[in-house]
Amino acid sequence: MALQIFRTKPISAHDNADQTLNRCLSAWDLTFLGIGAIIGTGIFVLTGIAAATQSGPAVVLSFVIAGFACAFAALSYAELSAAVGGCGSAYGYSYAAFGELLAFIIGWDLLLEYGISVAAVANGWSGYFNNALTSMGIPLPDMLTKAPKLGGLINLPASLIILILMILLIIGVKQSAKANNAMVIVKLITISIFIGIAAFNVHPENWHPFMPFGWYQVLPDGKTSGVLAGASLVFFAYVGFDAVSTAAEEAKNPQHDLPFGIVASLSFCTIIYIVVSALLTGVVPYTDLNVSSPVAHALKLIGFNSASALISTGVIAGLTTVMLVLYYGLTRIIFAMSRDGLLSPFFSRVNPKTQTPVRVIVICGVIMAFVAGLIPLGDLAELVNIGTLAAFVLVCLGVIVLRITKPDMIRPFRSPYSPLFPVLGMLSCSALMAFLPALTWLRFVVWLVIGLIVYFTYSIRHSKLAKS
Repeated sequence: MALQIFRTKPISAHDNADQTLNRCLSAWDLTFLGIGAIIGTGIFVLTGIAAATQSGPAVVLSFVIAGFACAFAALSYAELSAAVGGCGSAYGYSYAAFGELLAFIIGWDLLLEYGISVAAVANGWSGYFNNALTSMGIPLPDMLTKAPKLGGLINLPASLIILILMILLIIGVKQSAKANNAMVIVKLITISIFIGIAAFNVHPENWHPFMPFGWYQVLPDGKTSGVLAGASLVFFAYVGFDAVSTAAEEAKNPQHDLPFGIVASLSFCTIIYIVVSALLTGVVPYTDLNVSSPVAHALKLIGFNSASALISTGVIAGLTTVMLVLYYGLTRIIFAMSRDGLLSPFFSRVNPKTQTPVRVIVICGVIMAFVAGLIPLGDLAELVNIGTLAAFVLVCLGVIVLRITKPDMIRPFRSPYSPLFPVLGMLSCSALMAFLPALTWLRFVVWLVIGLIVYFTYSIRHSKLAKS
């Protein structure tokens, strides 16, 4: 049993696998995938919430700290994505470095994170979409925009947008990438408009006090606040670069294109986050930003109503790209686990016409649409960050382990200053996990226990490695 759970997978790019995907994505497609996922909820929603409730104007520092943690992890991702390959992201790298059980746990963990992320962002998208309809004089009734827990019947827009994205992903990844690229351009224009207006309306007195909540404190109700707690919250904003690595089997030149897409998208988005969060807390007091649309709300408060409406339109496009990329990443992780035998082979069938895993796309879409329509945003958002941080810790550790166990492995990209940078990635991501509330940890453990039951009742016997 012990030998079985620690069996490692041979390193292979899967070019000769029975079920393969279409190599059609360029380095810039991958960079735009990363930007599409990274710039979304973090900049349009979490910036204001983190400033108002966690960090104050020092939310800039929260983004810097979270960005540094992600930078170390991103370099490790870049090394492993180029050397190990495969579409399973951290799951695939863990399989090569640590063995089957830990790989399954990380894969199972990522299923929760990606799936809940899509449903959570769909809730936010629904709010902006209904605001746009309201401004046009055709608001939807509350019963169709709220979950049953909030007094409604179903959050219909949240469910429908996921089903629309489901159809887009079925059609093909290249078409999905083109749609993503177009929406990313709209999103960047939106952010440029905000920066252009806000830069000339900053009031430095709004930055005082700079750190009203200090570095870190635990409140009587168990919740946390301060710059470090804010960093744990806004970390969700950076998850997108992980999704880039799930596209390894659809990249034209993965050894070059994946490191480029991962590092370029993270670097660009970190700069954007720092600039926007500094301007946002400079144009209005941070106490006014605890709203679901802080960027548009800030422009409205300083009298730019038309620009505020334009920002809201850009946000709808922006959140759509986040859902599209995370949904895409989720289906590719399930596909990889199924092809390895850890989940049913039912999930790894590729449609010969579209060269996409249609079954997985449809099943995930229906489940996420159901969850997004019936569960409110607050309950969803709490579950997201901890598992992603755990995956990042293991990816950094994987670089160190594979440098020792497979020193001769071809590495087209090497994380610099190893093992220093991977160790710093492990320490910083572990610290951010420690700053999360206890309830988040409890839910995380429950999900992992369910995963262990699945592994020991099904996966350990049906694994491709077990059969070989």
